[in-house]
Amino acid sequence: MAERAEQSPAADVASLSFEEALAELEAIVQRLEQGRGALDEAIDAYERGSALRRHCEAKLANAKERVERIAAADGKVETQPFDVD
Repeated sequence: MAERAEQSPAADVASLSFEEALAELEAIVQRLEQGRGALDEAIDAYERGSALRRHCEAKLANAKERVERIAAADGKVETQPFDVD
């Protein structure tokens, strides 16, 4: 993690897949919940986690848009809203 401390917290987040970002975010949450590390490390981890959360939310929004656009009905492709509620 020392390598990341020199970079901005979001430096390489854009290149991560959803699954990679989520796994890293879960690891950060676990470390923060366990209270391991110094305060400065915890703040850096929190910043990185925030960037990862935003990245995951953007990936999910994009996936939702794609699913809404892809709906076959009577052999035609049409837009249908997708709700998970």
